[in-house]
Amino acid sequence: MAHETTTPAAVPAQAGDPTRIHNIGYRSYDGQRLGRAYARRSLFAQSLRGAYGLGRSAKSKVLPMLIFAVMCLPAAIIVAVAVFTKAKDLPLDYTRYAIYLQAVIGLYIASQAPQSVSRDLRFRTVPLYFSRPIERVDYVVAKFGAMASALFVLTAAPLLVLYVGSLLAELDFADQTKGFAQGLVSVALLSLLFAGIGLVIAALTPRRGFGVAAVIGVLTISYGAVSTIQAIAYEQGNYDMVGWLGLFSPITLIDGVQTKFLGAESGFVEGYGPPGTFAGIVYLAVVLALIAGSYALLMRRYRKVGL
Repeated sequence: MAHETTTPAAVPAQAGDPTRIHNIGYRSYDGQRLGRAYARRSLFAQSLRGAYGLGRSAKSKVLPMLIFAVMCLPAAIIVAVAVFTKAKDLPLDYTRYAIYLQAVIGLYIASQAPQSVSRDLRFRTVPLYFSRPIERVDYVVAKFGAMASALFVLTAAPLLVLYVGSLLAELDFADQTKGFAQGLVSVALLSLLFAGIGLVIAALTPRRGFGVAAVIGVLTISYGAVSTIQAIAYEQGNYDMVGWLGLFSPITLIDGVQTKFLGAESGFVEGYGPPGTFAGIVYLAVVLALIAGSYALLMRRYRKVGL
């Protein structure tokens, strides 16, 4: 006689008993595990796109795209004038462009640095990043790299417009190529420095508005104070002091470095740049130290955010 195998019926829960057994179909993942490198690249790409509002709402695109247009518009005008007047040279050096438009660059970093890091702090999403195969160094490198890259795009694009325009105007190819290369080196340093300073300040507060005001304050007040004191030192005949005072503002630091090493004209009062080669080396050392220090401060900040 065949024996019928039966499965025991589930025992119904008693009244008031919260116990339930649910089969929700958990299965192990057998697919490819992409690891930290992929997560870091993804965070970098997402942060870079976000710096221009890509992948976000239409409202989020307005300010960064407007700033990008404002950065490129003077270059387009300069090129148009050079072409139609058959000028022998561009009226503005490549290394001077970012210095003259520093206020626009400052507005961009003030608006986008808090957007990059303050939102993660405010909504407490940083621990979620660290719960994946990503570590603090990956987060900091991705955010720092994305912001520096976004700034480089912002500052290098108008230089490219100037360079292409100079070739269309049939200006000297060698001179224009040399100037363009010097300008790219200058804005690369500027992008790293401003990105580091902006992210450090923004990471101190989860409030985006406070971060915006703080970044604008640091960049604007430092430049205004240094320029004022430089003018006073010049009036008093202390010309060497004019050059050394540039160490105390991010944009004047870049000005000093490119004056000594990239053949640029100084934007300091009456053109008094860093006094001598040693001063130029000090300027470069301070820029590199601030970039490295910004990275170290971000690493320290995100050791306290957390798991």
